[in-house]
Amino acid sequence: MSELKAAIRERALAEGFDAVGFAPATSSESARAAFRDFLEAGFHGDMGWLAETAERRCDPRALWPEARSVVVLGQNYGPESDPLALLGEPELASVSVYARNRDYHDTVKKRLKRVARWLAAEAGCQVKVFIDTAPVLEKPLAQAGGLGWQGKHSNLLSRDWGNWLFLGEIFTDLALPPDPPEADHCGRCRRCLDACPTDAFPAPYRLDARRCISYLTIEHRGPIPREFRRAIGNRIYGCDDCLAVCPWNKFARTAAEADFRPRAALEAPRLAALAGLDDAAFRQLFSGSPIKRIGLARFLRNVLIAIGNSGAPGLLPSVRARLDDPQPLVRGAAAWALRRLAPEAEATAEARRRLAVESDAEARAEWAGPP
Repeated sequence: MSELKAAIRERALAEGFDAVGFAPATSSESARAAFRDFLEAGFHGDMGWLAETAERRCDPRALWPEARSVVVLGQNYGPESDPLALLGEPELASVSVYARNRDYHDTVKKRLKRVARWLAAEAGCQVKVFIDTAPVLEKPLAQAGGLGWQGKHSNLLSRDWGNWLFLGEIFTDLALPPDPPEADHCGRCRRCLDACPTDAFPAPYRLDARRCISYLTIEHRGPIPREFRRAIGNRIYGCDDCLAVCPWNKFARTAAEADFRPRAALEAPRLAALAGLDDAAFRQLFSGSPIKRIGLARFLRNVLIAIGNSGAPGLLPSVRARLDDPQPLVRGAAAWALRRLAPEAEATAEARRRLAVESDAEARAEWAGPP
């Protein structure tokens, strides 16, 4: 089996993966307990599918009973420059590193399938491929396979790649010898915890997704709670703060894969341009991008929150243009942004006029509440 493992590793690296590990098709009791605690605390928020698939997530063999081993694969998506640099540019939008080009699910899954087909033909075994859209606790599997460890921010950390690894798994009915698991190397460091703008970590290694900017701007479907809006700054899709400040990134390297390097249009997009997108332009701009899946209304909600945080009165025309948007979610965000940017008398007059005609309770609440 050692020869087969070496051949799998060689094949995976040739296909473009950067890290390869082998783990048993089991989850540790500590991983299962941490996930159960996460759910019981309600930290998953609106992500009900996490609870619905908990049994399968906690046991790879509940997902596929024939599984005996897991080939865990990582692909580097390291950024070329500091992901936090745009946070000092309030009229520009900050997009999480992983979403600045093509959807990684497509790229990684194609490679997974090629390696899996080769393995099935080479070893005469059964295989199944998974990525994070499947109910798999992939970060504990990656740690068990030696790719890295789950840091205090709950993400996978690698001594070779820092924070920047996309993960995928090949389940097989082969009994492959596992690699040694990776140990925790966070030590006393807590930079990731201290960097979080919304205090989303109630304790090291525990994330309350309901407070996380990535959750709020991507998974959350309703209005973003007021208590988090100012902390969001100009982040319109995801957040990299806890990842970017990690000292282990000194070993990170820029992604070699072209699909993971930023498109020019998403490196430093202007908020005013994004606020003016209609549905057709939104779909065209984000074709092949993970951003498209949140839809135009949530996207504009995020953009308008960022505009409200900009302190730039020059963006008021973009805000006013959205006060009559068909979607209450967008109108509400525009109302909040107007009251943040406009002189008080102007905003009050506009609010009175809008309240007289606004029939949607959600949007009315935005005019009535504090900015």
